Amino acid sequence: MKSIWITNYENNEIKVVNTWFNGEFLYVNDILQDKTFGAISTKLTGHLINQKNERENIKVNLGGFFKVNCQLFINDKKVEAKKVK
Repeated sequence: MKSIWITNYENNEIKVVNTWFNGEFLYVNDILQDKTFGAISTKLTGHLINQKNERENIKVNLGGFFKVNCQLFINDKKVEAKKVK
């Protein structure tokens, strides 16, 4: 099973992919920034360059038993990501 969340932040596309057997992935503008394998919960980190040409940190928490939830933070502020699959 595969779950995908996507959001756009200051002209950057952030995509989080969770799979049962291949792990979890964080993409920014289709570039892989982090990959991990977690059983119950996972943390992914990355960064983006905003419109002011400043670096902003990304943190993603994935977790859950029967349904996987995705929490996305940019510079420690929660950003909503839409589940598309």
